[in-house]
Amino acid sequence: MTDEFDAMYDTFKALLDSFPPVEAVKRLEQFGISSDIVERIRERHEQQALRIKELEEPHAVVRDNRVTWYTGPQPKDKCWPAITNLLLKGGWPEDPAIKSLDDSSSRVVSLLNHPKEKSFATRGLVVGYVQSGKTTNFTSVMAKAADRGYKLFIVLAGVHNGLRRQTQARLVQQLVEPNPALWSQLTGLEQDFTPQENPASYFGGTNKTHVLCVVKKNATVLRKLAKWLDKASDYLAECPALIIDDEADQATVATKSINPLILSIMSSLPRSAYVGYTASPFANLLIDPSAENLYPKDFVVNLPKPHGHFGTEVLFGRYALDGDDPEDVDDGYDMIRSVPEADIGAVRPGTRADVDGFEPVIAGTARRAVEYFWMVTAARRVRGASNPHNTMLIHTSVNTAVHNSFRRPLEHLRDRAARSLEDPAFLSRLRETWDEEIARVPAAEFGETKVSFDQLAPELAGVLRSCRIIMDNSSSEDRLDYENGPVVAIAVGGNTLSRGLTLEGLSVSYFVRAVSAYDTLLQMGRWFGFRNGYADLPRIWMTDELAEWFRHLATVETEMRRDIDIYMTEDESPLTFAVRLRTHPALRVTAAAKMREAVTAASSYGGKRVQTHFFHTDADWLRRNIDASRTLVAASSVQARQLDQHLLEGRYIFRDVSHEIVTTFLSAYQFHEKSTESDANLITGYVRKRVAAGSLRRWNIAIVGTPPGKGSDFDFTPQVTVGRVNRARLDLSNPATDFADIKTLMSRRDAAVDLAGDTARMTEKEIMAERRRQLPDTGLLVLYPIDKVSEPSPAKRLRAALNAAEHVIGVGLVFPTPRDSDSEVEGYISANLSAVRIEEEDYSLLDGEEA
Repeated sequence: MTDEFDAMYDTFKALLDSFPPVEAVKRLEQFGISSDIVERIRERHEQQALRIKELEEPHAVVRDNRVTWYTGPQPKDKCWPAITNLLLKGGWPEDPAIKSLDDSSSRVVSLLNHPKEKSFATRGLVVGYVQSGKTTNFTSVMAKAADRGYKLFIVLAGVHNGLRRQTQARLVQQLVEPNPALWSQLTGLEQDFTPQENPASYFGGTNKTHVLCVVKKNATVLRKLAKWLDKASDYLAECPALIIDDEADQATVATKSINPLILSIMSSLPRSAYVGYTASPFANLLIDPSAENLYPKDFVVNLPKPHGHFGTEVLFGRYALDGDDPEDVDDGYDMIRSVPEADIGAVRPGTRADVDGFEPVIAGTARRAVEYFWMVTAARRVRGASNPHNTMLIHTSVNTAVHNSFRRPLEHLRDRAARSLEDPAFLSRLRETWDEEIARVPAAEFGETKVSFDQLAPELAGVLRSCRIIMDNSSSEDRLDYENGPVVAIAVGGNTLSRGLTLEGLSVSYFVRAVSAYDTLLQMGRWFGFRNGYADLPRIWMTDELAEWFRHLATVETEMRRDIDIYMTEDESPLTFAVRLRTHPALRVTAAAKMREAVTAASSYGGKRVQTHFFHTDADWLRRNIDASRTLVAASSVQARQLDQHLLEGRYIFRDVSHEIVTTFLSAYQFHEKSTESDANLITGYVRKRVAAGSLRRWNIAIVGTPPGKGSDFDFTPQVTVGRVNRARLDLSNPATDFADIKTLMSRRDAAVDLAGDTARMTEKEIMAERRRQLPDTGLLVLYPIDKVSEPSPAKRLRAALNAAEHVIGVGLVFPTPRDSDSEVEGYISANLSAVRIEEEDYSLLDGEEA
């Protein structure tokens, strides 16, 4: 009986090639199969589909009642097995790498429509990480969709020829070459889309091949494609199409030319699915979902971070988020090297007027970075690393004339180095650089073998002989070509290198360009990705200000991904999810800020924790904050209805004081201008709105210090004394004379300081739930007296002593989650970039003639 049932289920699976599941079930009933058997078949199919739907990862936000039809790869499949074979040959481990790819791509395919549905227009978004294998993921999605019957595949591959060509090559290698009889191509390695004479030869009933088309996001190209598809409409009624938008946040969102053309292409395809892929989804998730556009209304998938991936947080560290314990938040690897302001003028013209005739001087940090790159390449040859390519990126401007000016100085430096390999002074300088770098980042911490200077020195002559200087920009014929043997290259470029393009074997970057938006900043990070065999060797030279921006960006990115995951567990649909994201203060600020003009930010602080981590270090500024804190404590001492003293812990809690004491303090205390989330006017406005709504009228004021009487006492009043806490600052190579970033002030335990019961092991979510139960309408303000010296612990290698002129007062605020709707306040938040020359991304390529 089991064999008979299995045979009938195989019949059902064969029917799924021609019909959606509901129709296939009806066909079984028409065959006269009993209702019991049909029900068992339907249940088995639903269980197999449910396995895909309930995968632990990736997480997804899915529109209500969206049918999951895909049950995973089948034995008869051709395209997906070919990809797994290629990856296995390329050294990918079956578990976890290929298994994770299989799961994540199956989940995306399950959210597409069945190819045999009469009509559909799916819109989804897949959020990955920069340089994390998004191309491999969407190639796998395409393979599985092709195996199930999707016919036309259009890939929108960035705005530059380099990325389009690289994407075409990857897709041909992984999809077309293993199964050449299954594929037709509308584009080639060197040729973007040009209209074909006879659409019937691609889409007619006799042609069963899949059709691949890889195009740039260029208006001229997309117009040709839209017009050609419109002419082919007679053949497209039953042509299921998958449109993959690589780097979906670039050029697609809110562009007057590209967005309508993509919509026009979709309108020619009655069965179409649009899936955007991006690592910086800020713009995509802030589109108005009610408008006619490409908002991902059907699903958002959050890909897991791959094992061994170098991302923003790993390299730059980040600030603590709600729920983090400060000791658990890493400062990042010691791989960032500071470019002092004095060096910037040597590699970038000060103004546009200085571009003509500009020639860079490769000295100071720039020379050190280039010489370190040559030594890294030599060390990798000693190790026999698996990836044969070695690349350095120099990115100081978007101006192509500036790029081209680097060729002569870099070639001169390379040739002079080759002639100096017998010079003891030159070799001594290289040895000093190498020994310092490998001491700061020990190879053993990454499971790698240490390479000494004496081991790598014999390889330097060969490295210098093979090193090419490449100007990779829109006006240059030079291109990074990794397809014809090992490459050693110093690539100087701008936008052609910054978006999507994979720089193979990238180990050193010299990056001083100022950018105008966080999503651009994230995409500029070509150094993110995988560094198998040389994970200890990458270095990035950049200004301290850029490093700080990236640290902030890592925090925003982590918070955004957490929020996506949270909303995924709360049965949100992408449409309500959009509203939640759009009212999130940090995302709202980050996504809207082009960092050129002030932007209006709607802030809701309900359920949030706000803390100071930027401080000035001059005496006058710090004394004003000390005075403000002492006034607050004195007023609280008089007004508090209850005082809890925990002297053995160095803690005080003044309970049930008026909100007016808090707002008075906020008007006197000075938050650092970099602390955009700690805007006193916004917070005060929010408190007043909540007071009007019947909440936050009463507050608890806490002091968190150390036990007094050990030589580090701080007096808030004659009756209130605690020991000072220690908060070392981040060690910036070229710090401003009046600036400190302690990165994290408040622990999770501190956020529960006024709650009754044992909260020590509670998660942030549990603490907030307990606050809502115990103190649903009471705010918490915490004061920290920070020792002005604050030496770092030896384990914190990226920290330095605070060395402020006076003791520092840190402030944390904890807001309860409102029982009803929250209040919003609006204010202007802007970044002060008066001293920074901003270079916008150049999108003239979108509308220009196709090149």
